[in-house]
Amino acid sequence: MGFSQPVFPNLPALRRQKGVTLESICAATRIGKRYLDAIERGEFTVLPGGIYDISYIRQYARAVDYDEEELLACYFAVTDSEKHCGISEAVDQNIQPMPFPQSLPVVPRSLFNVSIRKLRKT
Repeated sequence: MGFSQPVFPNLPALRRQKGVTLESICAATRIGKRYLDAIERGEFTVLPGGIYDISYIRQYARAVDYDEEELLACYFAVTDSEKHCGISEAVDQNIQPMPFPQSLPVVPRSLFNVSIRKLRKT
């Protein structure tokens, strides 16, 4: 009994069925339209590589309300990058980016004023 490769979904039809355009995904995710188009066609070699591929595929899947893990399984089956990049650990742990700090470091007003004076003199 061998491993069966996942069937690549018809993503353009799914996207249209949801009423979502590539332009709206591009605007919401800031992923280039050519990369989104490549994901839809399953041409993963066009993507920039590494963890960017994973991120782009996850964001696309969320935008069209499709199962992220299923789409990533298709990606890994086609590219075999899971073995080469060590990405599987990050995918398994579903690592999220660090949150932006709630407060920024406080700079004493005296240091700020000194910096401004120096800038004005030059």
